Amino acid sequence: MTGAKRKKKSMIWRKMHTPHCEDIKQWCRRRLPILDWAPRYNLKENLLPDTVSGIMLAVQQVTQGLAFAILSSVHPVFGLYGSLFPAIIYAIFGMGRHVATGTFALTSLISANAVERLVPQSSRNLTVQSNSSVLGLSDFEVQRIGVAAAVSFLGGVIQVAMFVLQLGSATFLLTEPVISAMTTGAATHVVTSQVKYLLGIKMPYISGPLGFFYIYAYVFENIKSVQLEALLLSLLSIVVLVLVKELNEQFKRKIKIVLPVDLVLIIAASFACYCTNMENTYGLEVVGHIPKGIPPPRAPPMNILAAVMTEAFGVALVGYVASLALAQGSARKFKYSIDDNQEFLAHGLSNVIPSFFFCIPSAAAMGRTAGLYSTGAKTQVACLISCLFILIVIYAVGPLLYWLPMCVLASIIVVGLKGMLIQFRDLKKYWNVDKIDWGIWVSTYIFTICFAANVGLLFGVVCTIAIAIGRFPRAKTLSIKNMKEMEFKVKTETDEETLQQVKIISINNPLVFLNAKKFHTDLMNVMQKENASNQPFDDISKCEQNMLLNSLSNGNCNEEASQPCPHNKFALVLDCGGVTFFDYSGISMLVEVYMDCKDRNVDVLLANCTASLIKAVKYYGNLDSENPIFFESVSAAVSNIYSNKNVSKLSEHSEV
Repeated sequence: MTGAKRKKKSMIWRKMHTPHCEDIKQWCRRRLPILDWAPRYNLKENLLPDTVSGIMLAVQQVTQGLAFAILSSVHPVFGLYGSLFPAIIYAIFGMGRHVATGTFALTSLISANAVERLVPQSSRNLTVQSNSSVLGLSDFEVQRIGVAAAVSFLGGVIQVAMFVLQLGSATFLLTEPVISAMTTGAATHVVTSQVKYLLGIKMPYISGPLGFFYIYAYVFENIKSVQLEALLLSLLSIVVLVLVKELNEQFKRKIKIVLPVDLVLIIAASFACYCTNMENTYGLEVVGHIPKGIPPPRAPPMNILAAVMTEAFGVALVGYVASLALAQGSARKFKYSIDDNQEFLAHGLSNVIPSFFFCIPSAAAMGRTAGLYSTGAKTQVACLISCLFILIVIYAVGPLLYWLPMCVLASIIVVGLKGMLIQFRDLKKYWNVDKIDWGIWVSTYIFTICFAANVGLLFGVVCTIAIAIGRFPRAKTLSIKNMKEMEFKVKTETDEETLQQVKIISINNPLVFLNAKKFHTDLMNVMQKENASNQPFDDISKCEQNMLLNSLSNGNCNEEASQPCPHNKFALVLDCGGVTFFDYSGISMLVEVYMDCKDRNVDVLLANCTASLIKAVKYYGNLDSENPIFFESVSAAVSNIYSNKNVSKLSEHSEV
């Protein structure tokens, strides 16, 4: 009997602790998103647009890879590797269908600090050409890429550690004004770093606090040494790039394939430089020799990890924040969901694994992602197809880029940052919606250009938290127990059997970035509950449960909440009397709630709104509605529904 009991207990224990096959499959699909979308890939509908987008993306990846490698102070060929391997890794682990991962200006600029500090230009003369080195490059170039690869490796390890610690849920602290100001400031730094190539000036590497101003001081002191040929070629390249890109944007609906102006400019500039021998005649700086092929993998130097810790944290934070913003924008635009924590894993592995293949730090770039939008990409297959063309460049076309002028590459970098630089226009909307967010934007931008992107990012987050904590105690109410739900039963003259519901919800919390997602989730739960209760109301029905809005919680929207509601229409009145203050994130979420309800055939009316709230919603949302949205009181909103629906009878059903 004792043996039988032991056997029974061991069987139960084994059953409890043995993972089920279905659980393993779900875990693999969650951590390897490619297993979820690849089996469902539609070849007929998606292959052609993905192929076209992949070709166009390859052009951007090659040009930006060369440019950002130089920005990272390493040999241009390593930028081609950095455009290849991270894109493959992210396609396997990432959830953003239109996110183009590869070399990135901000992470390249950060890693350049470590490269120039540990392997300065002054040590070039101390190294010699080595045939046993990587692809025949000098030991100086190998040492430099070793430092950049170490930054990439440690930055990726930090991102993977953040994934293990489940820090993706803390991304609600990264508000839109902070991200916008940080990326704009970092883009300003990148443009400043390219001034020496645009003007053809020989200048030492300048970095550190206030380095932005020291660079321009040096330029103005040595303005007589500007190379006229480089300046004219830079201006011509910028004008051509801007004009053609604007024309492509204007006529993208009429033409199926946009002109790859970056590729055309590179070919034309290289051919012109070769024919006129500009390198020797005018002293124009060119890219130089680009070796063929991919070297065998090698581990980055682990003995310098402690020395690059600061840059690694900057790469991890800045790269993730910029990439997550693009992934979230892609998800909102094309109506799918992403896991913020999974993005930590995807970008972490996109830095760790490629670091063994001589790659510089990677992240998603705004220009490449926008290119995938405009060319109609459907899935990450577009990025995988672009990798095939990058391989062709690495093994066949690369050496032909010897004569490419550096000033043309610098022009491509500057024009490619246009999307970040024009974020200055956001200042107007921040001023109209919330002047405190405007102040946060300006101060974050100033800190970024005075110090560095990671310093500006940390300042913006701390400043946002401090202001939110300071504003909450001044709110009229912080109670999470005062939320009301009132139901009204409406009987129409046209259909005496149809009872239509009017739900009134009172919001008694400020709408800020801390509780914006939770507000959206709770309200969508109300919609979901109405979807589930698809039955007529009796004259006397049970009172519904209280819906609590937790002002300091961060909720994530459920995929089920995005499903359409039943055809039976009802109205929702939001009593905004408790919204004592708000910020840009809160207003954007309120407008998003309005649009989601509108898609679900639900009329939304806002009552007891302050003048500033009405102004902010109108300015941000630009809501085109035939019927009025804002009302002085709840009774006025209900009366409007009464008059519009020809209601013959209106009785209060229940109040909580």
